[in-house]
Amino acid sequence: MTVKVDPVDLAQRLIRCKSVTPSDDGALNLLQEVLEQIGFVCYRRTFEDTDSPPVDNLYARLGIHEPNFCFAGHTDVVPIGNPDQWTVDPFGGEIKNGKVYGRGATDMKSAIASFVAAVSEFTCERGNNFCGSLSLLITGDEEGPSINGTRKMLKWMKDSGEIINDCIVGEPTNPNNLGEMIKIGRRGSLSGWLTVFGTQGHAAYPHLANNPIPRILKIATLMMEEPIDNGTEHFQPTSLQITSIDVGNKATNVIPSEGRLTFNIRFNDKHTGKSLMDWVRRRCEKTCKNFDLKFQLSGEAFLTPPGKLSDLITAAVQKVMGKNPELSTTGGTSDARFIKDFCDVAEFGLVSQTMHKLDECAKIEDIHYLSEIYKNVLDGYFSPRP
Repeated sequence: MTVKVDPVDLAQRLIRCKSVTPSDDGALNLLQEVLEQIGFVCYRRTFEDTDSPPVDNLYARLGIHEPNFCFAGHTDVVPIGNPDQWTVDPFGGEIKNGKVYGRGATDMKSAIASFVAAVSEFTCERGNNFCGSLSLLITGDEEGPSINGTRKMLKWMKDSGEIINDCIVGEPTNPNNLGEMIKIGRRGSLSGWLTVFGTQGHAAYPHLANNPIPRILKIATLMMEEPIDNGTEHFQPTSLQITSIDVGNKATNVIPSEGRLTFNIRFNDKHTGKSLMDWVRRRCEKTCKNFDLKFQLSGEAFLTPPGKLSDLITAAVQKVMGKNPELSTTGGTSDARFIKDFCDVAEFGLVSQTMHKLDECAKIEDIHYLSEIYKNVLDGYFSPRP
């Protein structure tokens, strides 16, 4: 079916869906309607568990053969904050001064719209005369706990025999201008909660108490005194940040019975979550015996080595923007941390300057350029094999 999609119009329509995670507010229905007009077969799956709310997800595929090139993204957005501090309707999709405004304009409804527009252009030119398949994996759970979204969709896809061979995630990867940066990996993220136990007592009689605070400070020093590593070719050095030290003590003459320390480690591919858990535990054991330590691993570090996928995106950026993008692993985490277990994955999207901020916006010309870049990636990916 010959259908051409305007990426800016679709971005506006998606922004008008108040899909603050985990709410959908019709965003996936809108996407499904447009994709089915292009010829995609769409599958909707809702996942839930006792600890997190239900989340609606969409997988759409055009074609039945391999290779299957997938675009992954999310329609859920973060809360808007104080609406009175916005200068526009946060869910209006208003165009002003060459930009489209609204929550999700950058992160990442406009990128989804750009990819759909690229696919519509590609299929108008090729029809079904390309060797392979196109697919989209869209979740409503990326900005939330990331439990009932991409992770469970990937398992469902595997159980259903769905294979994706390469994937672009449309996160806003460019720091200042479109075409600056492609993400070929991400650091891992490990958070920790340490509680050190002591004995409460009077500050004038310290020999009758056991103050946990000096031990907490010593553990913090042991974790922070030396760099964990010096980085790698593609990753910056691992960073450990103490985010809180607290004893909840309002009295100046009472030694507290326990103290708490929280921290976060952003780590490169020299480490795993488990190796860093062991590293932290050893430093705690050097200082005290009576402690409790809990961890939450948000994702392991991963790298898609420079090669076919990053070369395709680089070539497309060079053709459209005349720039040579940096291959980077900086920033936080994304759903690419789940996809990397199934195929090669890279991230490329819009400029990140306004994501999660008041008056979030994206340049109209950047949305069109991004769609053109995605179209060139598809052209290169499905070019005739020698």
